[in-house]
Amino acid sequence: MSRQITGAVIEELNAPFKLETLEVDDQPKAHEVLVHIVASGICHSDEAVRNGSAGEYPYPGVVGHEGAGIVEKVGDQVTTVKEGDHVILSYDYDGTCRHCLTGHPSSCVNWAKLNMEGVCPDGSVAFTREDGSPIHNFFNQSSFTTETLVQERNVTVIDKTIDLRKVGPLGCGFVTGSGTVFNGLNPKEGTTIAIVGTGAVGSAALMAAKIKGCSKIICVDIHDSRLEMAKELGATHTINSLNENWVDKVHEITNGEGVDFAIDTTGISAIMHQAITALASGGHLAPIAVTAKTLEFMPWNEITALQKHIDGVLMGDAIPQIGIQTLIDFWQEGEFPFDKLEKFYTFDQVNEANKASNDGSVIKPVMVIDQDYVPGQ
Repeated sequence: MSRQITGAVIEELNAPFKLETLEVDDQPKAHEVLVHIVASGICHSDEAVRNGSAGEYPYPGVVGHEGAGIVEKVGDQVTTVKEGDHVILSYDYDGTCRHCLTGHPSSCVNWAKLNMEGVCPDGSVAFTREDGSPIHNFFNQSSFTTETLVQERNVTVIDKTIDLRKVGPLGCGFVTGSGTVFNGLNPKEGTTIAIVGTGAVGSAALMAAKIKGCSKIICVDIHDSRLEMAKELGATHTINSLNENWVDKVHEITNGEGVDFAIDTTGISAIMHQAITALASGGHLAPIAVTAKTLEFMPWNEITALQKHIDGVLMGDAIPQIGIQTLIDFWQEGEFPFDKLEKFYTFDQVNEANKASNDGSVIKPVMVIDQDYVPGQ
């Protein structure tokens, strides 16, 4: 038995989002959870699927992977989630491979299969049109819908007093940026860091670097408005790379040494090369943008002679059920004010919200899909 829902469908490469009536199974399978979506953040990864820069995707499909909502039904083998729970959705993982079992589910050997192939773990599709034709999912989540089916592992239960309109982006953009600092680079107090790109991911990294006690937090961007927000969030220095050579400025700020750590959120090869040059000897660069481009920026003599490191970090190397709650705790203590970056849109403004994300005018657009939702109820 199925129920009718509304989803924002991408029909083909570069097509706009279009709200359509779809069908989803009304009875979750053994390990599935049916979630009523209250709100969803918009992430650049959604745009990367739409425009093809994330690699191949089996259109038509529904993306969205920063969902927050209320559990409607659960499968008969679900043990950690129950009907009525308020939840944040994140990525899926198998929970059984050696990486999952040692606390690194974002390194799951089946991560790409579970999150990027557009189908459920059993190979079925989560959504269909009324004529029965398949609509593919994303991150095994597809939060650009009014209701969605996910796996139990996609779900993090949170306190019902928390405003679900705000917290969806904790499931991807904010846990990715902060986790890259907390888990991937793990800077010691007093070290220095440069963050290139102060969108949602970069801003989360900035707030995490402040929590970790980095002595110099240098933020680089081409938007003055974003750099002003970076100062408010704790950046010690900001650089508009349109106006000056940011690498030279980093060396000036660090007395000629360079920074101990750098994070690139742009995915642009030339900028990643610059970020390596901005590192001190023995420094670490984490390139964390979503891109299918081949990296051709390696300055091998500089990397080997100065022992510089490139660290791959996916989803902040975070365990969602732990990392998300940690960010909520920091937020409630005033140390991770991510909601300053958000702007609300209605579901029918999905293309407008996506455009605002892409042109940098809004750091984190959030679609409030359920306009009748009352926080705390």
